[in-house]
Amino acid sequence: IALASVLKEEGFIKDYEVIADNKQGIIRIYLKYGANKERVISGLRRISKPGRRVYARKDQVPRVLGGYGIAILSTSKGIMTDKQARKLGLGGEVLCYVW
Repeated sequence: IALASVLKEEGFIKDYEVIADNKQGIIRIYLKYGANKERVISGLRRISKPGRRVYARKDQVPRVLGGYGIAILSTSKGIMTDKQARKLGLGGEVLCYVW
């Protein structure tokens, strides 16, 4: 849910909702499109995986496409973008890149 919240704050998705069922629950994400029906998210790459965790120190927080995209990190202060992590001087686990 925190990941979807970050994507909404950054303007990559229109909205999301949590649908409760009797199992694990469902997150429905509504994608955002531009004026000419072009997609807002042109790419997404998962970085950390269960078998290979990728961490970045505060001085090694990655930039995605020269600042055009965002990196989403899991820090001690919660899930946030690379820009927020740099501003707060935090490092953490690099979850994914979105551009």
